[in-house]
Amino acid sequence: PTVPEAVRALTDRGHRRIALASCFTAPGRFATQCAAAAPWIASEPLGTHPAMARLLLHRYDRALGRGGASNAGREARDGTTCGSAAGARPAATEPALAG
Repeated sequence: PTVPEAVRALTDRGHRRIALASCFTAPGRFATQCAAAAPWIASEPLGTHPAMARLLLHRYDRALGRGGASNAGREARDGTTCGSAAGARPAATEPALAG
């Protein structure tokens, strides 16, 4: 369903505090439209999270045949240059890197 359809279905079931978890990797038209349809709160696009930078650099390293060892650099590992989520605490586990 679209975000408005899902919100409508949840509202019809009596839910009032509906949060939207964004799976967008960057801000833009679709992320903005979906967030605007959320009646309560919506998460930011994932692209600003330090874990996303680590994942992208890991996959880049693997594509170059480097095995994904930590070639990401200090900034990506500790989130010091990752936009608004720079102070966010990195996840304890990174299941997206496993596959």
